[in-house]
Amino acid sequence: MEFELEIAACLNVLRDGGVILYPTDTVWGLGCDATNENAVARLYEIKERPPDLPMIILVTEEQDVLKHVAAPDLALFDYLKTTNHSTTVMYEGGIGVADNLLGSDGSVAIRICADPFCRHLIKRFGKPIVSTSANLHGEQSPSFFSDISLSILDQVDYAVSFRRDQPETSRSSTVIRWENGMPIVVRP
Repeated sequence: MEFELEIAACLNVLRDGGVILYPTDTVWGLGCDATNENAVARLYEIKERPPDLPMIILVTEEQDVLKHVAAPDLALFDYLKTTNHSTTVMYEGGIGVADNLLGSDGSVAIRICADPFCRHLIKRFGKPIVSTSANLHGEQSPSFFSDISLSILDQVDYAVSFRRDQPETSRSSTVIRWENGMPIVVRP
């Protein structure tokens, strides 16, 4: 695999509680171990993001969602198979992740990631990884690596080289809540 060395470097940083800068299925992201409260707190500091604004976690399979949500409506998985864009779901009853990733209502935002690099990284890590756009809070999400500010680059423990020159533009995921068997769009 062309990104195997990148995966190994990311795993070392994640296992040590560090923060990585990496390409996701949407925009360039900042990530850490979603079960490590200290790593999550550091990520909030790097982004200068208020701690009451939860961040997304990435998993690879539907069964991973079941490990981190108390009682999901399984019909949601059928809906997700019909979407054309990466979709993050805000689930009630988040479990098994750092408390500082949960919303004030106990919800957790999870995206089942299709990107090969991210899937490989998450599977090898064996835990969910935080995914938040690689920008300071309130600034525009970076579509390209070259859009990432030096203040972000200087604070991460490892910046992935893979796909830094990707030519296509990307956008953030759609965010929904699932209520009464229907999607409620939070962020288009």
